[in-house]
Amino acid sequence: MYQFTFERPTSLADATRLAANGNAKLLAGGQTLLASMKLRLASPEQLIDLGAVPQLAAIRREGNAIVIGAMARHVDVASNPEVRSAIPGLADLAAGIGDRQVRALGTIGGSLANNDPAACYPAGALALDATIHTDRRKIAADDFFAGMFATALEEGELITAVSFPLTRRAAYIKFKQPASRFALIGVCVAQTDQGVRVAVTGGGNGVFRHTGLEQALTNSFTPQAAAAVKVEAGDLSADLHASAAYRANLISVLTQRAVTKILG
Repeated sequence: MYQFTFERPTSLADATRLAANGNAKLLAGGQTLLASMKLRLASPEQLIDLGAVPQLAAIRREGNAIVIGAMARHVDVASNPEVRSAIPGLADLAAGIGDRQVRALGTIGGSLANNDPAACYPAGALALDATIHTDRRKIAADDFFAGMFATALEEGELITAVSFPLTRRAAYIKFKQPASRFALIGVCVAQTDQGVRVAVTGGGNGVFRHTGLEQALTNSFTPQAAAAVKVEAGDLSADLHASAAYRANLISVLTQRAVTKILG
């Protein structure tokens, strides 16, 4: 490790002020940032630990939405009664992230801000039509994700919360890469009053929606309808863990399983 300064603000105002430093990085759970620093992929001059800002960890219901503070840990989302009652698919997603140690430290805000191309929360946020709240504005999930490790966040912009509108029903299914427990492919299916949204993670250059599956499932919400959609392998990634064709087949299979789970 190299030399840097460490700040631990206790209020959102102080955190926002410190984040204005262009050479600073915000530290949430640290699951991605600290590993990147060890590999010298990130080298901030200052770390701003958000763990002592209590208002960033709250989970509450506001009208027809569940609002989750950016510093809410995965384990908190998984066990929260409001989330489990209103959006059980989101609670299930959080319960399956990493292992017990990761769930005890990792946060929803950190996951979305880093936008790892195989992370689970981006798929949940995109499929559930979430809105990302920052210290400056509100960003729809459809406008937030911008490719591998890239988002719409501006320099120094701080995620404060994520709001999830109540949905009719949803489910997230992933095929884990055994060593990392990241999603080799993860699929989140959400059925809303406006139609069906299907988001895929682990497939390539970041999370994305699959419009073909969405249209088919909006017309007929059955595993058979999902199975009839041909998932193209052309834009999917290939590596030592899986070929693009294998990932394409996983998207189809996991979508069918998610629909089956939703139908009970």
